[in-house]
Amino acid sequence: MIDFRIVHAGDSVVVVEFEERIDPEVNARAISVADRLQAAGIAGVRDVVPTYRAVAVYFDPLRTDYDALHARLEREAKEPGAPADSAREPVRIPVCYGGADLGPDLSAVAAVTRMKEADVIRLHTSAIYRVFMLGFVPGFAYMGLVDSRIAVARHSTPRVRVPVGSVGIAGVQTGIYPSETPGGWQLIGRTPLKPFDAARAEPFLVKAGDAVQFFQIDRSEFDRWG
Repeated sequence: MIDFRIVHAGDSVVVVEFEERIDPEVNARAISVADRLQAAGIAGVRDVVPTYRAVAVYFDPLRTDYDALHARLEREAKEPGAPADSAREPVRIPVCYGGADLGPDLSAVAAVTRMKEADVIRLHTSAIYRVFMLGFVPGFAYMGLVDSRIAVARHSTPRVRVPVGSVGIAGVQTGIYPSETPGGWQLIGRTPLKPFDAARAEPFLVKAGDAVQFFQIDRSEFDRWG
């Protein structure tokens, strides 16, 4: 059993917290709780947001029976979650790796890990990543776990601008920048896909609990996708 606690975060948010670590099983438990709460349609609950190891429940204090909500959260947190390895079919995402404009940190990652760039790419594309959560900006998926051999630290000083679609590594995490923002992750490539597009019927390319696998494309393919 994964330990949990329920904590208040103001007068309209309550949080179910599981063990404080980046772990697929802990994350699977959090997402299972979130999915069941969302499906229940509890009166007064405005939003349910899963993270790496917690679930935040936003509610209207004037419309919500808090004692009943708290009891429901306790019951749900005790329920077994779906196995972490029962993720959906991987969402395959094309990436053009390397190059000064698309993957400016690939050569540095290769140097730090004492590998060839091709080996870094091979390790990055060979894994199937779990989407632990969305955060930072709309559509930014925190994914893992990155192979320990290429799990390099983020930059000590972030870039002021990271281009849309940039694929980066930060420790055991990998992710795609869905919009042009500051960022300190090691940029090893870029995808022509949009992780977030408000004009789409489903704005988010992936969601928490999804599986993702990257595959390599060359520059000409990247330009054609674009």
